[in-house]
Amino acid sequence: MKVLVVGSGGREHTLVWKLCQSPKVSAIYCAPGNGGIAALAECVDIKADDIDGLLAFACKTDIDCVVVGPEVPLVLGIVDVFEKAGIRIFGPSKAAARLEGSKVFAKDFMARHNIPTARYASFDSYEAAVSGLDAFVLPVVVKADGLAAGKGVVICENRSAAEDALRQIMTDRVFKEAGSRVVIEEFLSGEEASILAVCDGKDFLLLDSSQDHKRIFDQDRGANTGGMGAYSPAPLVTPQLMTQIAGQVIRPVVEGMRAEGVLFKGILYAGIMVTASGPKVLEFNTRFGDPETQAVLPRLKSDLLELVLAAVEGRLAQHRLEWDARACVCVVLAAGGYPQDYATGQKIGGLADVPEDVVVFHAGTKLSGGQVVTAGGRVLGVTAMGDGIARAITRAYAGVAAIHFEKMHYRRDIGQKALTRS
Repeated sequence: MKVLVVGSGGREHTLVWKLCQSPKVSAIYCAPGNGGIAALAECVDIKADDIDGLLAFACKTDIDCVVVGPEVPLVLGIVDVFEKAGIRIFGPSKAAARLEGSKVFAKDFMARHNIPTARYASFDSYEAAVSGLDAFVLPVVVKADGLAAGKGVVICENRSAAEDALRQIMTDRVFKEAGSRVVIEEFLSGEEASILAVCDGKDFLLLDSSQDHKRIFDQDRGANTGGMGAYSPAPLVTPQLMTQIAGQVIRPVVEGMRAEGVLFKGILYAGIMVTASGPKVLEFNTRFGDPETQAVLPRLKSDLLELVLAAVEGRLAQHRLEWDARACVCVVLAAGGYPQDYATGQKIGGLADVPEDVVVFHAGTKLSGGQVVTAGGRVLGVTAMGDGIARAITRAYAGVAAIHFEKMHYRRDIGQKALTRS
């Protein structure tokens, strides 16, 4: 089969890497791809949100199946367009992708279907939002309604910080139209976990748990990022907790969507806060997480393409997943200054010196004159397996030690929370 992966980050490199292991794959393309993906797939110079261009390429190349990585094309409706053209595509429809595309829609959906989440209120003007703060006990969480590349969530310790966040989002429009509405919600205390489920509209299969590290600095300090590292499985998520999340979160989403006339197909990602009163949803994504994918898929022993086809064709009820018992850790190497301003075009050295049992997934890279250089904020995801989380951490950081580029930044505590529970 000919497969097209849409996207250009570490998640997409991991998807290409895993799909290449399927005996069913005869050719694999990635649009637009990156410097690392180019070693495994034919990179096509079409942007991920150029739906017409992607469709024309897929038709011309006789693509058999499309796997969409990032959220923007999903929210724009790429699945609807490709399905109308008769091309198999893995991902939710435009209507289903609203769970990620609009925080207001997601919170209202959870309220309608009794899915546990933080108490909230939504606003479409700065003045109303500031007044709405009176109904909450500090700290509060302020969220831009639309897509903001994982950076539209601000935890506000005091009133001044909350008003400043609202001003930046709604008046200064730092996230552009994504900030036309906001959600204010209560701050939840606990520990986070990432739960991903593959859905076919009526049934679902849970992927093994993982935990992301959102903050830029060690000990969860500093600004939110797209993710500075991840590990799988997360000891926090016991079998009993996973069963609870499946019953209280995942199933109500699939059944609630169906009741509202929408079949949810693709990946449902639930960001869960495990609180003293049980699991509560922080957010939904409607695609593979990044960098959770880099930590979860290396542990999947089952054929990823077979799983994708089962979801697209509504056959998940007959499908089973097999997992590697070892742990996996991914450490993200970022450009200095990320998630704010950062330089690109820095030469990346040491990739050939990484230990053989470590996989480096490229995120923000490109090839320039035969040299791999930086081309984004999150540059590489250094990933390793191990018998136990401690061994996986050691192997991943051995890979990190081999790599260097100017002002390279990374967290040194990825996976430490797992060690405290192991």
